[in-house]
Amino acid sequence: MKAIEVIREFNRERDWEQFHTPENLAKSISIEAAELLECFQWNNEYDREHLLEELADVYSYVLMMADEVGCDLDEITIEKYKKNAAKYTADEFRGNSAKYNELKRKKGE
Repeated sequence: MKAIEVIREFNRERDWEQFHTPENLAKSISIEAAELLECFQWNNEYDREHLLEELADVYSYVLMMADEVGCDLDEITIEKYKKNAAKYTADEFRGNSAKYNELKRKKGE
């Protein structure tokens, strides 16, 4: 069984689909991402079990958002990386964490 099927059934049993608007799901993704970040609040040591639970929460809300808006996560991710590959060429950006506009500004473009 796929994760989205488990999530759909869980929500259906509780009649929670009514609360899963794109706006509410976007808020939930942000909230859960903050809870994931909290695992590293004071240092880079973390409780693995807690980290995995928070990561699962973020992933679950992302899956629900994709399901709600009717998109294929693999497809949109591949398309985004095609755009990124054109914008952030490997030759120019290898080993460089600068944002696109920062690197272009440094080069005077």
